[in-house]
Amino acid sequence: MITVELKQLITKACEQAGFSDVEVKLEHPDDLVNGDYASNVALMLAKQVGQAPKDVAEKIKTNFASNSLIKKIEVAGPGFLNFFLNDRFFTDRLKIILAQGDSYGQNKDVEGYKVMVEYTDPNPFKAFHIGHLMSNSIGEAISRIAEASGAEVKRACYQGDVGMHVAKALYGLKAGQNLMTAYAFGSKAYDENETAKAQIIEFNKKIYNRNDEEINKLYDGGRAESLEQFETIYQKLGTKFDFNFFESEVAGFGKELVEQNIDTVFTNSDGAVVYAGEKDGLHTRVFINSEGLPTYEAKELGLAKIKHDTYPYDYSIVVTANEITEYFKVLLAALKQIYPELAGKTRHVPHGMLRLPTGKMSSRTGEVITAESLIEEVKQKIATKVKEAKKESNLDDATLEQVAIGAIKYSILKQDITKDIIFDLEKSISFEGNSGPYLQYTYARTQSVLAKATTEGLMIDAAKVEVPGLVEKLLTRYPEIVYKAGENLAPHHLTTYLTELASAFNAYYASHKIVGGEAGGYRLALSAAVGQTLKNGLKLLGLATPERM
Repeated sequence: MITVELKQLITKACEQAGFSDVEVKLEHPDDLVNGDYASNVALMLAKQVGQAPKDVAEKIKTNFASNSLIKKIEVAGPGFLNFFLNDRFFTDRLKIILAQGDSYGQNKDVEGYKVMVEYTDPNPFKAFHIGHLMSNSIGEAISRIAEASGAEVKRACYQGDVGMHVAKALYGLKAGQNLMTAYAFGSKAYDENETAKAQIIEFNKKIYNRNDEEINKLYDGGRAESLEQFETIYQKLGTKFDFNFFESEVAGFGKELVEQNIDTVFTNSDGAVVYAGEKDGLHTRVFINSEGLPTYEAKELGLAKIKHDTYPYDYSIVVTANEITEYFKVLLAALKQIYPELAGKTRHVPHGMLRLPTGKMSSRTGEVITAESLIEEVKQKIATKVKEAKKESNLDDATLEQVAIGAIKYSILKQDITKDIIFDLEKSISFEGNSGPYLQYTYARTQSVLAKATTEGLMIDAAKVEVPGLVEKLLTRYPEIVYKAGENLAPHHLTTYLTELASAFNAYYASHKIVGGEAGGYRLALSAAVGQTLKNGLKLLGLATPERM
């Protein structure tokens, strides 16, 4: 990356000027008139050596060795160093982008590392709702960015196929409800009817013991139907899990771990087994309940070891809603005492909630917006929007679905993932602003330009150079953005960048004749480079790139 080379040059210039212990940080000035990169290294050094920042900056500038990368250096403000790169650097990058193609922007930051990313985690017998869409979008983007950073990534999904929610659903199924309504029906009965409550508690034991033929049949059929529905949604979303883990498979081992560590890690309390988290500044949680059954906490304790046995990862990333952040802290505290190495390899990535203007959902009451219903609604809104605009459209049903899913995913990924999101349907489907369809449309525009040039027999030619502007300069930043997104597990760095690039290209498109003219070959190269970079970035975010829209 250019930033690495530039930092090395600055460090060398500092050392030549007599300064040591240099930590160089770079940023892009908001205005191109202030250069391509800026550093406050002189201000930092000035504090150490007791000199005026501007004097330090001038000494660094004077000791900069002549090279082909830097066109000029300016000392600005209180002592900032502004660096202007040579024009040829930017135009040569077009050739690199076109040569590297789909691999442009990838790096080797975590090459050789094995990473398991666990995300989505829907529960059989419950609906796959918009909250799962949020986890899936974030987890899939993190997985793809990690792969682009050189890691070997395995995707994992952990699903709660046992527990009280299943018992409540089976109660509903036995009463004649379908899979989509059974859980809400059972939850209502559990809350309002003591006889039903006792029966559901008994069902929960039978699910674990597998000693009731009728319950087994309801359970096996419902579980299989749920998992089949989930796979259909994953295909739509572009996710393929390498491993599927289930509570029923880890529950026994999790319970054993807890029982083996009573009096050392866990304690007995009123017939249950708990982890007293107060000693760690946390809170107490139950790991085996008074019925003798392992709780979610115990199961996840076993899951950590089983995941590592299945795939000996270097890092385990677990993506969940931030409402279980405190729970996860307790889990990691307990895990640290039993498997300290695994605890050290585990990173919890919490995210905010995805909400509609109507407020929070509830699976228990049946007030759920399913992922499929939201995708379908967005599809219909896009189709209506295009029809009302009376524009010729290449949006067949398959493309409509790609654009709809892109609209939803982008809405999730465009901001800091730790924050809640109110899904604004109208903004999400805009073709003119900060949205997934806008980026997809811009990519399709680059492909349309290239297709037109091909029919007219015109060729891409990056050798016929124009003075580089904002588009060229943004293109060179893409590898930095991928690195930053991977380092911080923050996909929003990519969405922000891609929107800025698309906006710059569309402004260029509006003011320049691309097909034909003296600089036509170069402008086609620029269009191809923009298209390639948009395609690469959208792929990392999990968004499709339709060739025509």
